[in-house]
Amino acid sequence: MKTKIGVLVMSYGTPESMDQVEAYYTHIRRGHPPTAEQLAELVGRYEAIVGGVFPLRANTDKQVAALQDTLNRLNAGADREFVCYQGLKHARPFIEDGVAEMAKDGIKDAVGIVLAPHYSVMSIGGYIKRAEAKAQESGIRMSFVHSYHLHPKLIEAFAARVSRKLDQFEEAGAKRNEVKVLFSAHSLPEKILEMGDPYRDQLMETSQAVADKAGVSNWQFTWQSAGRTADPWLGPDILDTLKDLSPEVEDVLVAPVGFVSDHLEVLYDLDIEAKTIAKELDMRLERIESLNTEPLYMEALSDVIMNTWEKR
Repeated sequence: MKTKIGVLVMSYGTPESMDQVEAYYTHIRRGHPPTAEQLAELVGRYEAIVGGVFPLRANTDKQVAALQDTLNRLNAGADREFVCYQGLKHARPFIEDGVAEMAKDGIKDAVGIVLAPHYSVMSIGGYIKRAEAKAQESGIRMSFVHSYHLHPKLIEAFAARVSRKLDQFEEAGAKRNEVKVLFSAHSLPEKILEMGDPYRDQLMETSQAVADKAGVSNWQFTWQSAGRTADPWLGPDILDTLKDLSPEVEDVLVAPVGFVSDHLEVLYDLDIEAKTIAKELDMRLERIESLNTEPLYMEALSDVIMNTWEKR
């Protein structure tokens, strides 16, 4: 009999259907329902992307399944079997639901990982806190992956995507070194800098590593998808960056290294909103393909999960 090791795969979560958007938004707002205007705006964003919300949820399901397959392929001759459980921050199955399912299946040892490479106490830290509390309550010993932002296979996967897109720019007549590469990630409140949070530094390290691997020197970092709160968020925002670049730059490649799948922030904020602004500025904007179930990414996740398990 192989020892079963649970893997709690955590992510932000999306609603499963359009009629669940309000409940999802209410959960994000800590139980405060959105105004009619706020709800209409979010619904409009989901409706603007192909297929509504359904591809977003299915994509996470595929990532979890691919990760389990990869883990067990890499451990085919070992005396252990990895079983992946999904835990979402703002939708069912919630993080606590995933841990409860583990306990129901008799799992005693587990590893928790978030589908985001960069650590922040305001993001990854919150996932871990919830999972840890439920694991202790359920009698499960759980170790956690905090970040994996410089894993060689993650860098290789991102760099390959950057290189492929730059090839396409060249084929279309652009000079490779004149294409501005914008690495981006989800903004967070500026107060994380006062806290000594590693989020920004880890993102810069990832961006530099990907640029080096892809042979890119013409790049800069920008932020996206900031929340609308009274507190200032990290900037500049990509829309402002595009406006600043427009007098001198014609071709832009966006590499959202803070995201690992086709989230709303990628499919809407970049593919629709940023592209619309770029077109108005007479700029050509393209985006690298998301990692999704990219085998190199699945192997990177598997590697850090196995290392965390062995060091527990």
